[in-house]
Amino acid sequence: MAHFEIIDDIECNWGSHTVIQCPKCEELFSIDCECPAFQSILKLSPFNEQLFSDKEKSNYLKDSHPN
Repeated sequence: MAHFEIIDDIECNWGSHTVIQCPKCEELFSIDCECPAFQSILKLSPFNEQLFSDKEKSNYLKDSHPN
């Protein structure tokens, strides 16, 4: 089991994000909305089905930045 570090206020071209960082691969995952500057938290969903509800997934994608 990996414990992700939460990092607040990392900026991209569209604003700031809250991200988590994997301690193993050191990838950054945006947890507030999908952003091309970071990995999508949805990539972690298949490994943890309780990570996001369907409504949270919908909100995450709805507020996404353009790719």
